[in-house]
Amino acid sequence: MLAGLAIRGWAAGVLAKDRELAVSGPYAFTRNPLYLGTLVIGLGGWLAAATLWPGLLFVAFFAWIYRAAIASEDESLTRRFGDRYRHYHDSVPALFPRIAPPFRYRPPGPAPSGVRFALDRYLRNREWEALLGALAAFALLALKRVG
Repeated sequence: MLAGLAIRGWAAGVLAKDRELAVSGPYAFTRNPLYLGTLVIGLGGWLAAATLWPGLLFVAFFAWIYRAAIASEDESLTRRFGDRYRHYHDSVPALFPRIAPPFRYRPPGPAPSGVRFALDRYLRNREWEALLGALAAFALLALKRVG
């Protein structure tokens, strides 16, 4: 779960929503690092809970919801950023990073400076809410272990 929070936090800290196309940081490895982080958090919770059915339901729900969300966002970003997004889309996997080169996206043209993690973007993107949710899940898991 902590790995998923780290992925989501990194992504939220470089994302300038509705202002620029995010292609650096975790976005150089996957077009949807926030969703990947959510998946890792959910899988971590499933492993920690050590029960089969809630995990299977989570995976099914995740696939159903996020497949549609990714398709919708692809359409929206194509309309907004045109060829820049098409090149990025064709070069970077939707969810799972590549395990063979090229691992990282490099935009055409001169090397961009890239956007680095910034705490103000993390807070503006309200990623602290995912952290609070994970803390609540940790508390529930701890209660389950005690009880």
